[in-house]
Amino acid sequence: MKKIMVLGGTGFVGAHVCEKLVREGWRVTVPTRRRANARHLLHLPLLTVLECNVHDEAALAAALAGHDAVINLVAILHGSQAAFDKVHVALPQKLARACRAAGVRQVVHLSALGADALQPQVAPSMYLRSKGHGEAALMQAAASGVEAPFALTILRPSVIFGAEDKLLNLFAGLQKIAPFVPLAGANAQFQPVWVEDVARAVVSCLARRLGLSAEQTPQVLELCGPEVFSLKQLVQLAGQLSGVREGRGRPVFGLPNWLGHLQAALMALAPGEPLMSRDNLDSMRRPNVASGKLPGLASLGITPAALRPVAQAYLTQNQPGQGLLGLRERASGR
Repeated sequence: MKKIMVLGGTGFVGAHVCEKLVREGWRVTVPTRRRANARHLLHLPLLTVLECNVHDEAALAAALAGHDAVINLVAILHGSQAAFDKVHVALPQKLARACRAAGVRQVVHLSALGADALQPQVAPSMYLRSKGHGEAALMQAAASGVEAPFALTILRPSVIFGAEDKLLNLFAGLQKIAPFVPLAGANAQFQPVWVEDVARAVVSCLARRLGLSAEQTPQVLELCGPEVFSLKQLVQLAGQLSGVREGRGRPVFGLPNWLGHLQAALMALAPGEPLMSRDNLDSMRRPNVASGKLPGLASLGITPAALRPVAQAYLTQNQPGQGLLGLRERASGR
């Protein structure tokens, strides 16, 4: 039975990936600093939670011993240059060396649409530059023949939506309390992809590349949905599909660039994770849509799901008269 480690397995995408791997019969290891972070995965058979700091290279190499493959889903959206470099650059570098030491034969790395391993320095944001440098580190290791004998697949998704996302849920929640939405980066372009399709792509790549030799060229795929939306359209859809103002949503007003950056700077001062940062706005300067130059979900036999019907289901499930609450109300005659 094949054994795989999933870095970032406790996160939004990771939980979906782990569930699919278990269904396919993989033995799955999920490292995490605190076991409590993985409590939502403990019901899955064949899955082991390991308390481990994956940024500790020696601990990572020791944990990887005996594994056939590793998936790296670890990422952050906000932070300083040092934070982005630690997570998106240094960790892939450590992972490549740890895989070599442990004899891991396959790596699947989740990057981001807009990252460029060939010219990472020209990307418009710290986030995308760090993603590109991380890709480059893995590609260099995977291209070293006998020096690093693992097959590498890099997946570049657009923004990911799903029942637990921090995209549509965030904007839907905001419109439940705000009379209108002033929006920075309103014209930025996205091609949202369903988290289930991303998870299916990860598992499919593992199955297709099992047993490949070290000389195999690293494979890069772009994971996108079937439709392109502006950020303003996504915010409007979030309000409409969640039933705000009887499905009309709140008015959404695009902000000029200077005011959008001021808004993002003020948001960064609030406690907790910001809704949007200046670096997020810098990332939006590059359209988050498929280039058409790389294979996508269709190459894996996956037909990407449209956003509206999926989002409609999870954005309305807790609304009055909808989902389980609605069923209970109708059953009780209320």
